[in-house]
Amino acid sequence: MVTSVAFLVAALCAGLMGFAIQRGATCTVAAVHEVVNKRQCNRLMAIAEASVWVAGGLLIAHMLHLLARMPAGYPVNYLTVLGGALLGLGAFINGACVFGAIARLGSGEWAYLATPPGFYVGCLTLGTWLPHPAHQSLDHGSIVLRAPASVSLLFVAFVIWRIARPLLTVRPDGWGPGVFHRMRQSIATRVWSPHAATTVIGVTFFLMLLLIGTWSYTDVLTELARGMASSLVTRSLLLLALLLGAMLGGRTAGRFGGAVVQLSQVCKCFLGGALMGSGSLLIPGGNDGLLLVGMPLLFPYAWVAFIAMCVAIGTASLIQNAVSARTAQQHLEHG
Repeated sequence: MVTSVAFLVAALCAGLMGFAIQRGATCTVAAVHEVVNKRQCNRLMAIAEASVWVAGGLLIAHMLHLLARMPAGYPVNYLTVLGGALLGLGAFINGACVFGAIARLGSGEWAYLATPPGFYVGCLTLGTWLPHPAHQSLDHGSIVLRAPASVSLLFVAFVIWRIARPLLTVRPDGWGPGVFHRMRQSIATRVWSPHAATTVIGVTFFLMLLLIGTWSYTDVLTELARGMASSLVTRSLLLLALLLGAMLGGRTAGRFGGAVVQLSQVCKCFLGGALMGSGSLLIPGGNDGLLLVGMPLLFPYAWVAFIAMCVAIGTASLIQNAVSARTAQQHLEHG
């Protein structure tokens, strides 16, 4: 598998995904902070758009009989909500979700190297008294894959709109050699728009799904903790490609620097990773799997868990803001 053309293309997609994650700052924590502090939901809508790209691609691929066996859904119960809340609290403490941790590593913030081991320990610790999956998978598949062929036309219209919209903004006199120069500049820009980044993430993930099946790096850590990881070499190399892509994104953007590693941040990353690992075991699935597998397939458990995650991050952010405001007020009163 490692020497196959399919793997090489999948590794290229993983690297491009890492590049997009770093450039677009596609992090659930940042998205919720934007809602709480700026009353805007641009990043949250962009994250949802990544699910749309995957869902549309899956629908068309299913109709063309290109899909292998798809993951099953899980029932919704209190563990789903608790797992989502732990995932959100862990992401808040970590300072980034599992996507954001990749982006931070791509910028040379080495403290985030503690996040994956923390995630693994969280899965391992919870797995000692939860020897079996928290939920039994459901027998029925996704309603997305049972949709009529006409629904795929809506996705085709969406793709045309997303591609045509930026082209329509080019002035009539802007067409010519200069337009390609501007396109290269847009790709090379230090920060991509959230929508551009999540589009690349959704498309590359979908291509990887077709080539090698469902894959997310948190699933690898979860399976390792349970002692049942399959194709470990292949999936580890894909994780390496993801990290290298993120680092290339950071270096070409001038962000890759020698940030000072502080012990307090390392501890936060490890603790945050452990909470995210525990939460992912209860749901089950990390937020990358929720966003790129469960939510596109319209599994209710994925949407409930993601909402619980966002609520937990938002609540923690509000409490942090209130404490910061009170502290600032006390300094003014005693200053």
